[in-house]
Amino acid sequence: MDFLFYLALIPALAVAAQWIAWRTNLPGILLLLLIGVAVGGLSRPDDLLAELVSGDPTITGPRILFPLVSLAVAVIMLEGGLSLKLSELREAGSPAFRLCTLGAALTATAATIAAHFCFDFTWRLSALLGAILVVTGPTVIGPLLQQVKPSRRVANTLKWEGIVIDPIGAVLAVLVFEILLLHPGQADVGHGVMLLGWTVLVGAVLGAAGGWGLTQGIRRYMIPDHLHGVVSLTTALLLFAVSDHFAHESGLITVTVLGIWLTNQHEFDIEHIIEFKENLRTLLIGCLFIVLGSRVDITAVGQVGWSGLLFVALLIVLVRPLSVFVALLGSGLNFREQTFIAMLAPRGIVAAAVSSIFALRIEQTAEIELAGADQLAIITFLVIISTVAFYGLLASPIAQALGLSDPNRNGVLIAGADEWVIRFALEVKKAGCPVVMIDTNYRKVTKAKLEGLEAVCANIMNEHARDEISLSGIGHMLAMTPNDEVNSLAVRECRSVFGRAKTYQLTFKSENPRGMTRHLMGRELFDTTLTHSRISQLVAQGFEFKTTAISDEFTFQDFQNLYAEQYVLAIIADKTSQNSERMTLKLVTTDDDANPEPGDAVLALVNPLQTDPAT
Repeated sequence: MDFLFYLALIPALAVAAQWIAWRTNLPGILLLLLIGVAVGGLSRPDDLLAELVSGDPTITGPRILFPLVSLAVAVIMLEGGLSLKLSELREAGSPAFRLCTLGAALTATAATIAAHFCFDFTWRLSALLGAILVVTGPTVIGPLLQQVKPSRRVANTLKWEGIVIDPIGAVLAVLVFEILLLHPGQADVGHGVMLLGWTVLVGAVLGAAGGWGLTQGIRRYMIPDHLHGVVSLTTALLLFAVSDHFAHESGLITVTVLGIWLTNQHEFDIEHIIEFKENLRTLLIGCLFIVLGSRVDITAVGQVGWSGLLFVALLIVLVRPLSVFVALLGSGLNFREQTFIAMLAPRGIVAAAVSSIFALRIEQTAEIELAGADQLAIITFLVIISTVAFYGLLASPIAQALGLSDPNRNGVLIAGADEWVIRFALEVKKAGCPVVMIDTNYRKVTKAKLEGLEAVCANIMNEHARDEISLSGIGHMLAMTPNDEVNSLAVRECRSVFGRAKTYQLTFKSENPRGMTRHLMGRELFDTTLTHSRISQLVAQGFEFKTTAISDEFTFQDFQNLYAEQYVLAIIADKTSQNSERMTLKLVTTDDDANPEPGDAVLALVNPLQTDPAT
């Protein structure tokens, strides 16, 4: 395969796989790995890179590939750090700390024992494999959490563990390699502590220094806005390389600390930086899984045989539950939450990259002769494929069975709590959809609560206030305040949570005196004439919010004939099926007309005093 074509093909396949995963609700990581294996049957990256440097026998494909993989992992870890809010530690701090310390130690120990007896490895090689398999990582945890959407406390705990455990696992693997493999005769506790302390010190100091420098440069307007993203990226890559030069694998600590520093400073908004990194991460995750998956030799995986399957089964059924339940004993998480965490530990890119790098280092180090070292990367990839497939397919059903995830995310978060908005919310709730209202007016919020609605007195544009709202079962955001500017800003702030397709707002006032830009709006609700003030007028005139079932006997045309004046606002599908999991809420927008079918229900604003006399 031509190398240029290969470089263009991999990103296209990566994006296609993630789009298919979105459309089919299948685990995206699993699709990427399968595509990678298929691509590997046609052409392997090692062979393509070897052709480029065929004139120099000392340079092999892996020696070129792994530095590129390391830089890509650095970007992914930076984006992971940017998602870690220190405010989340109030709920997730103790459990995440326990999982990343005691839990990691138990995982490494148990995995070492399992590897020794399953593969008949030496204890030294088994310890290295056990250390590598401590990691989970944001490349696999993030997409699964986005797919499952468990309760906030569980999600925050798993997110912190998944991001923080990566540098811990990588550093632990370095310690094992340096102490047990490179210098087995000189190994002692003091040397290990010094090596660990130096690695952590280098990573933390460079990460904090980079975060402080970037913060000062942006705060003092020394970096123009359009360069914020690329300057942050290049700074992270440079610091990663410098850090790794002084202490192997400390670069992962550096970029994670850098991301945490940037996202927790309060001197300027970094949303545009986060968005840039999120897009880059999505592309890099897809490319990395395909490229590394294409390096897997299926025949070599098959040679691992039943021992490999037994090892994977022990990791899933015994090692992970044991480490979680022991580490989280007395943590404050209930049994259901601990059970779900115990059933979610997929391995990702960092495990693949670290195992491949150490396998290469063992191969190139003449002093190290270990039986089975050539199987290190193969076994790790078997673990990755198996755990991604297992957890990716079963995470959602397990979360639903434990009551930690709501499969029916048709609820609505409504910004605004005026009188008619409360009546609309009551009708949506009556239809079986969860409703949460948020408003800055305490009197309006109190009124909504007295009506039996869940309401919060807060500013929806305050990030910390939004984080405190429970969004279980909530899949739509409706900006319905009297202020068009507030509605547009609320939509902008909530798009990262709900997506553009599920953020709505009332249409602008027809006169639009301030000349506001419409492309900043969410999807326009209902009808171009139904502004906030117009709906208020109609309700004052006697119009009511009413839900009507549509059937073969009473069609949508009959409904329109019955009410001479009516505005269809939403369609609740399968309302009459008594199956809440199949229920879907479709909000009518100005660019998507209502088209209810028999079995649906229509939520409309109608004038009951002016029905068609013929009916």
